[in-house]
Amino acid sequence: NLLPSCSFLKSGSGCPLKFPWTTQPHLGLHVLLSAVTLAFHHLLSPFCSPALVFLFSLLPPVKFTVTPLCCPSRSSILTGRYPHNHEVRNNSLTGNCSSALWQKGPEAEAFPIYLSKQKYQTFFAGKYLNQYGKKEVGDVAHVPPGWDQWHALVGNSQYYNYTLSVNGKAEKHGDSYEKDYLTDLIVNRSLRFLDDRSPQHPFFLMLSPPAPHSPWMAAPQYQKMFSDVQAPRDGSFNKLGKDKHWLLRQPVNPMPNSSINFLDDAYRKRWQTLLSVDDMVEMLVKKLDSMKELDNTYIFYTSDNGYHTGQFSLPIDKRQLYEFDIRIPLMVRGPGIKPNQTLQAPVLNIDLAPTILDISGVNLSTVNVDGQSFLAPSLRNGTARPFFLVEYTGEGHPTTDPACPKLGPGLSQCFPDCVCEDAYNNTYACVRTLDSKNNLQYCEFADSESFVEVYNLTSDPHQLENIVKKVDPTILQAMNQRLIKLQSCVGDSCRPWCCVERILGKFDLLMIFRCFCSKYGAIVVNVINDSFNRVCVPDCFSARFNNVTQ
Repeated sequence: NLLPSCSFLKSGSGCPLKFPWTTQPHLGLHVLLSAVTLAFHHLLSPFCSPALVFLFSLLPPVKFTVTPLCCPSRSSILTGRYPHNHEVRNNSLTGNCSSALWQKGPEAEAFPIYLSKQKYQTFFAGKYLNQYGKKEVGDVAHVPPGWDQWHALVGNSQYYNYTLSVNGKAEKHGDSYEKDYLTDLIVNRSLRFLDDRSPQHPFFLMLSPPAPHSPWMAAPQYQKMFSDVQAPRDGSFNKLGKDKHWLLRQPVNPMPNSSINFLDDAYRKRWQTLLSVDDMVEMLVKKLDSMKELDNTYIFYTSDNGYHTGQFSLPIDKRQLYEFDIRIPLMVRGPGIKPNQTLQAPVLNIDLAPTILDISGVNLSTVNVDGQSFLAPSLRNGTARPFFLVEYTGEGHPTTDPACPKLGPGLSQCFPDCVCEDAYNNTYACVRTLDSKNNLQYCEFADSESFVEVYNLTSDPHQLENIVKKVDPTILQAMNQRLIKLQSCVGDSCRPWCCVERILGKFDLLMIFRCFCSKYGAIVVNVINDSFNRVCVPDCFSARFNNVTQ
């Protein structure tokens, strides 16, 4: 996977970063899909539109979500914060999805507000948050601050027979493809917005089509495509969830044919829905080109979470801590980005908000975010962010599912064949370590077992073996301490490696060394260049862990 870096100019005297434009660039197309890990498979399809192939050929990156579920992930995208700081835990109102608490707090500090202050003309269309538009939290009249044009879906993904909030007024839609198919409606309204905008100010569009989320209703012209396609049979497909959390041990293995047929059909239908997204991107790219704005516009294409189809015998869903659910696509093009550039450091969904604000000219020191701009040198050269947090709060039903009476209460998403994808105690937090020497994951569950999973993804990329019993207990303790710090981090403390650039010039190198050794467990300080513009601080126990587990 590749992620490009933008071109920067930074003087040796430590002057502020300068971007390669003289006027504010447009943040013209932010396409947010739902539950996409298959996007990379989709790129290999001969049916992709030329515009989409061109767009994707620039920048296929390595990107993670900090939580593998729609509403908390989207809240992280909007705020640049971890779930423990924006407090949206899952897709329910009780989990703060589009709740009154969300509206009064994090939503009032989301990145569109800052773009509006920068005189950007802002447009949103499509799925916002799963509980958006509920009567008990403002109904369709609630329009989040910062948006000039608002065309938001009420509730979760639909393709037909839905209600939109159009600038605070309800607009009901039926089942006519020409009038109502949501992906097409989104692109048509965005084209109208571009026609009607003021040329005196920059613009930002965020487009969130339902694809490829269920109920998987493709446009009529695409419903027979991919008839021979199957879900990938990769290393963990239809494997037993051995030595894993109990939820991963409960599916029948091998999967019955009914489950395999179900997930293959879902996989094909998801591909079919994405063909309309191809059309959407192609139309918008052509529109920007015809306006002579394409070269002055940044385009982001990403997803809120990953998705599994048969991995560890779980038929279909997300919510799990494994790579197939936390890795997501991100493609970017725009001014100063050269084709096929590689960013070595991992990028998170909490980095989108600060990156967008960075491009728009906002001083990030004035914004409360946990992420960082991936235009920064500390991410471009791959020496920053050696670790990050992944957290999730499980959902369950208080009563037994009538379709699965043997399972008892506390579970959810039990389909097909009564294989449950979630539970109240599917609540976990993980430290994901990824740098030039280590590719590790350490996870703790909030359950009666205090279950722990540890993976060395260098030797076990499909996470087949939980090596918690093979790791030195002192290393496990160090991982636990790091996890505790990350779970309570806020802002700068979520990215300790960034502090070095800010304090240089105010403190001598020895003080920096002592600060990081005492606070973050660092044992080495590596000076990047003679002018001390920044330093890299590797951490102590990951190097020892690497030696133990190889």
